[in-house]
Amino acid sequence: MTITPDNVVYLDLGPAKLNATIVFTWGVIALMVFFSWLVTRRLTSNTHMSRGQNLLEVLVDGMRNQIQEIAQHDPRPYLPFVGTLFLFIAISNILAIVPWYHPPTGSLSTTAALALCVFIAVPAYGIAQQGLGKYFVHYVRPTPLMLPFHVIGEVSRTLALAVRLFGNVMSGSMIVGILLALAPLFFPIIMNALGLLTGLVQAYIFAVLAMVYIASASRRRHAREGEESERQQSEGGT
Repeated sequence: MTITPDNVVYLDLGPAKLNATIVFTWGVIALMVFFSWLVTRRLTSNTHMSRGQNLLEVLVDGMRNQIQEIAQHDPRPYLPFVGTLFLFIAISNILAIVPWYHPPTGSLSTTAALALCVFIAVPAYGIAQQGLGKYFVHYVRPTPLMLPFHVIGEVSRTLALAVRLFGNVMSGSMIVGILLALAPLFFPIIMNALGLLTGLVQAYIFAVLAMVYIASASRRRHAREGEESERQQSEGGT
């Protein structure tokens, strides 16, 4: 039973090792690129469209609506990043039903890299929406003494994202391995079916949390704009 795909080494070159995490991460990326090209090469606005385009539109509309509900404003700036996170994690987890496949999300290095992307994206979107000075000023509100607590909060939620995804995927693989040893014909089928659902749920939770963090950094600008608009209207009324 393999706890993490980091332990499955296909090529050992001394300081550099080609393990299952790297191989299947590249494999998932290549699969996403190929199907993206396959589906988008013949896009049409006609009523008669391919099944691939129908599926693509359903996925994009679903993700756009979810982002709209969380961000409460235009979801287009966030869709490429959050949508890619969701699809990568979902596909990585769904493919776990394939024999000899090891989901890269079962590696702490992969989940830490994904969480690090969110950690960088939060201030990037916040600065893009508010500007450098206005974004970083919230770290010292309502008092400069809150600065270390804000920083600790940013780091701790990044760690929580990485550990949550890693723990759920790893524990699922361990449970399937244990049941396969105890009852090799019946229980693994049920656990693989539940694993598909769990994998999708974990991808959804990760993407939603990432969007919540990004929206909280970007929403301050819209909140201030709303307050200024209300103040101007009240002043004009008086």
